[in-house]
Amino acid sequence: MVNFILADNQELTAFALKTLLREVEGAVSYDVSGKEQLIEQLQVQENSIVLLDYTLFDIQDEEQLLIIIERFPKTQWILVSDDLTAQTMRKLVYATRHVSIVFKDSPFKLFRHAIDYAIRGERYLCQRAAEVLICQQADEGQSPKVLTQTEIEILRGVAQGKTTKEIASERFSSIHTVNTHKKNIFKKLQVNTAHEAVKYAFRAGLVDPSEFYI
Repeated sequence: MVNFILADNQELTAFALKTLLREVEGAVSYDVSGKEQLIEQLQVQENSIVLLDYTLFDIQDEEQLLIIIERFPKTQWILVSDDLTAQTMRKLVYATRHVSIVFKDSPFKLFRHAIDYAIRGERYLCQRAAEVLICQQADEGQSPKVLTQTEIEILRGVAQGKTTKEIASERFSSIHTVNTHKKNIFKKLQVNTAHEAVKYAFRAGLVDPSEFYI
């Protein structure tokens, strides 16, 4: 029997992964919707394979994810995501051999490859992840991109705990426009979550921590 934990709050992806797992002999899958449920399930079934999109989960950043990974050393992790920064991938890949990476736009067969590797206790990196990691060293010499004034204002709103809808209303913009700005902010700061973006902004002096309560 092989235990799988599906930790992906995107319904379409979760459905596709369940369909794929039906092809794995002896596979038993469990759904979790948040960090606490994930930890509770791992306490019962540590010898599991977790399929996780942590950018859609209530895991704040890669440091918090690494703490959970280190807590359950018998667990294999397959990160399934629309996008992960090179910084995040490098930190996770260098810190542990229990993490595999597959992007959601990868061919379906690559998900099966990742699962087969995890069952054998081995790491799998899809080609796109490998290429990003290889190219990162050259990119690190480039100057970081600067946030626009609009992006800084939206980041301040995020730091204040405002929702996308509230920020859009204050700026007389659409939710789609604000989400596009947020994606651009994440890309420029090379982060994956709002929590990481706010921490980065505080460290860089883009926003004043004394003004906000996180």
